[in-house]
Amino acid sequence: MEFFNTALGKNITFVRPAYFVISGLSGIPNIKHYYVFLFFVYIVSVVGNTAVMAVICLDHNLRTPKYVAVFNLAFVDLFGNTALVPKVLDIFLFNHHNIPYNDCMTFLFFCYTCLCMQSFNLVVLAYDRLIAITFPLHYQVKVTHRFMLSLIASSWILAIVAVLIAVGLITRLSFCESVVVNSYFCDHGQIYRLSCNDHFPNYVLSCFYPVLIFWLPLVFILLSYLYIGCTLAKVATVQQGLKAFKTCVGHLSLVAIYFIPLLITFTLMEKIHPNARIINLSLTSVFPPMLNPIIYVLQTQEIRESLKRLLKIRGKSPKITTM
Repeated sequence: MEFFNTALGKNITFVRPAYFVISGLSGIPNIKHYYVFLFFVYIVSVVGNTAVMAVICLDHNLRTPKYVAVFNLAFVDLFGNTALVPKVLDIFLFNHHNIPYNDCMTFLFFCYTCLCMQSFNLVVLAYDRLIAITFPLHYQVKVTHRFMLSLIASSWILAIVAVLIAVGLITRLSFCESVVVNSYFCDHGQIYRLSCNDHFPNYVLSCFYPVLIFWLPLVFILLSYLYIGCTLAKVATVQQGLKAFKTCVGHLSLVAIYFIPLLITFTLMEKIHPNARIINLSLTSVFPPMLNPIIYVLQTQEIRESLKRLLKIRGKSPKITTM
């Protein structure tokens, strides 16, 4: 991050703390029960996302562009919860509240990168459904493996660059007084507000990033489904419309699980207690990665059939003949 500092002048001295203190979940009554719940959520998330990734890898029928995006979503969910939950449990359950400065920046980077990728991946899946339903004859040409991989790689690059800029702008801040972060992780917004020098660029970034990561993806997804609905209403029978809609149920469920809790939390942010806000935000971080694989297994016929085939193959043990 030296670029951000040298660009401001070589003679500027930054006051960097040795550590930050993460205090968001401290002092909440009966909070240890919540830590047990987080551990359960993490285990289910690991098992579920690993299972989805394994099924897609093992079944050649699922190696389509759509399931490349599904595989990437499962990977992001697994990676995101692994980056967040064990560290949160370590901080609050074992009272390791002091996080070294560089470790905190790393923690921030991985958490926000996965948060961005979850949103971008839902956009990729929405685009896949849009082309599959509105341009079915051109789907094989428009949505190829190469195109899908390029789209996912571009999403990763955008997410990584965006978060690196946020981390880089934090490294130019000085912290002269408090280093207590009132959140459950190294939260960009909570950290830059603690600084004692000009943090206006960080403020601008904190206003722009929700638009990039949250609102633009949500608007694209809603418009894509509005267009899908209009297309089906014009050219499809009721049966065809229902059949096409069933292919979207899994994705719509993921969209609802990811975006609705965030909408509710940010809409009611000023009206709810800070402790309730922190718990709500932590739940919106860990719940979607746990529920996504369950939804895809239950609502996607291809994955259910693939699981049945794989379980039947594994269940058939070789016969042992005796002489």
